[in-house]
Amino acid sequence: MSNIGLLPPMSTAMVLGEMDLPAGTWLPWHEHDGHQLAWAARGILSVNVGERYWVLPPTRALWIPAGVVHRTGATAQTVLRGIYAARDRCPVRWPEPTLVAVRPLLRELLEHLGAADLGDDARRRAEAVAFDLLEPVDVVPITVPMPSDRRALTVARAVIADPADRRVLADFAREAGASERTLARLFLTECRTTFGAWRVQARLRASLPLLAEGMPLTAVSRRIGYSSPSAFVAAFRRAVGVTPGAYFGG
Repeated sequence: MSNIGLLPPMSTAMVLGEMDLPAGTWLPWHEHDGHQLAWAARGILSVNVGERYWVLPPTRALWIPAGVVHRTGATAQTVLRGIYAARDRCPVRWPEPTLVAVRPLLRELLEHLGAADLGDDARRRAEAVAFDLLEPVDVVPITVPMPSDRRALTVARAVIADPADRRVLADFAREAGASERTLARLFLTECRTTFGAWRVQARLRASLPLLAEGMPLTAVSRRIGYSSPSAFVAAFRRAVGVTPGAYFGG
């Protein structure tokens, strides 16, 4: 585990970094000494914190508090902007990773703050407005804990490889080398949820990159195993707390 994006001594609250991430790239697990706002200026960013998972088009960013171990990746060619905020000069006190709406004004401010020739006074004024514009989006992050038992792991990997697979645990039993009852117990004890609830989370996680890329709801629903867009939207809202449109909206 590494600690990247360390904050040097500075007279303002924010430091901005930029990195090009090819599609499929994942940075190693790491943490920062300061808070980070992870944002994709272009492309689609993914962030893992433990078992929690977010996908971020340019209309969304993730506030990651200092010291939180995470990894960042890209599902498409992405320009990652890391906005790092010193703990002692940051007015935001959110203790947990928080999804943030990036509306046009905040986007322009973040671009403005990236200018190399911006003076300290102008930077401080822009930072103050940018902090005021950090608007949390109230969502429940999607979690897909993986079982450690090889039999349950066989089932979990099959579902992740094909979220539209409609087989039930009884159908997986021979392939996994365990009875339906044993598989159900393993998911309950190792993933802390039933297999059915676990599969919903796996399907919803699979939907996030597709939604972020702008795939129509009908196609997304079919790709991840739902019979209709309305059934998918209802499942998404029950699990996440908002509709897919509200999750990714500008």
